[in-house]
Amino acid sequence: MIAINEPLLTTLFCALAYLLGSVLFAVPVCQAWGLPDTRAQGSGNPGATNVYRTGGWAPALATLVLDAAKGWLPVWLAHQAGLSLLAQAMVALFAVTGHMIPLYFRFKGGKGVATALGSGLALAPLTTLLISAVWGVVMWRWRISALASIVAVVCGPLVSALIEPDTLPLFGLLALLIVVRHRNNLIRLAQGRESRF
Repeated sequence: MIAINEPLLTTLFCALAYLLGSVLFAVPVCQAWGLPDTRAQGSGNPGATNVYRTGGWAPALATLVLDAAKGWLPVWLAHQAGLSLLAQAMVALFAVTGHMIPLYFRFKGGKGVATALGSGLALAPLTTLLISAVWGVVMWRWRISALASIVAVVCGPLVSALIEPDTLPLFGLLALLIVVRHRNNLIRLAQGRESRF
């Protein structure tokens, strides 16, 4: 049996995570439901929120689950392979980056929230569940998905520092990436133009 050292195995899992992350499930889900491509509808974002606005809860939920699963799977596999927590965090970041800058869609992707959710559940479930609860509270109060996502990911580093401090670098980087991807939403929020549910 050929032994593979951790740096090489980490590289392989990061590549797998990026390739999986590059699958924008909003596209085949909308095709399956006979809906228009979300990249040309609404916000133009290939994510669950825009799918909901286009076709309702069923395709949106399917998109959410699939986008989360593509973040969860490579991190779970990396864990099963015995990779270190740092290596697993790298795999998670590559999955999210794949969704944001997808190979198969000319590097034009989504915000990465659902994929980050899946990766977080595999790597730091308690922290991720608490962050998800923050998302839920903000969404219930203000009915603005972008606001809920931004507040939740910004809370991520603080929650991880208190609950699972070894994952702080991951949640810090995820917060940075996701907030940057929401820059247009931040402008609309400041102008009071962001869409509500």
